[in-house]
Amino acid sequence: MNQILITKKLYVTPELRRKKKWYKFQCAFAILLVCLLFTYYIYAEYDRSASEEVSQEILAAIQQDSTIKKVEKNDVIVVAMSEQIEAEPEIVPVIEEEPVEKKVQTASGEYNIEAILNIPQLGINYPVLAETSEELLKISVNKYWGPAPNEVGNYCIVGHNYKNKTMFGKLNEITNGDIIELTDNNGRTVTYTVYDRYVVEPTDTRCTSQLTNGKREITLITCTNYGQQRLIVKAREK
Repeated sequence: MNQILITKKLYVTPELRRKKKWYKFQCAFAILLVCLLFTYYIYAEYDRSASEEVSQEILAAIQQDSTIKKVEKNDVIVVAMSEQIEAEPEIVPVIEEEPVEKKVQTASGEYNIEAILNIPQLGINYPVLAETSEELLKISVNKYWGPAPNEVGNYCIVGHNYKNKTMFGKLNEITNGDIIELTDNNGRTVTYTVYDRYVVEPTDTRCTSQLTNGKREITLITCTNYGQQRLIVKAREK
């Protein structure tokens, strides 16, 4: 009878107590880790949204400041000054011009702009910042290598592949034959047609070659496969 009345407490050994404490610690650590990851995710999304607002602020400032209303074809441009919009536009031949430096001041700082990149099929429309850095890549797409915009050579642009589909987050959806438009600071818009897309290792920089056989080309570069490789999109003047 006494054996039946032995309390459960007698079976709680020091080793069992240590195991219970260890399990509690693991549980608390797991909860803390989940909270930290969730907080980081929220912060990352907020940071991306804030950066997207800056890039669109830059884009709006450029468009508001520009006096060039429309550009057609690559061999002629249609110029309509803001005070002449009601009148017939004047058609003049394109003259190779020196690159124009454009700086845009925003609440977050001043940025050097080289061009505006537009991919109508994907809804990608961003200012191209003149330099590349980790901080600038958070703001917009960056020039990585090459000549001035819309000049002979291979103009290379790099951008982040965000899961929320901003920046180059939708670039993997592009197909051969899609159109890319690049508007430089002289007001010229040149139309390029995508002719190739492929994936390379991060150390493979052959896509930046300037051997274009006298043609204007654009190369778009972004991360893929969880940052382990690079997606390359090649486009040539139409």
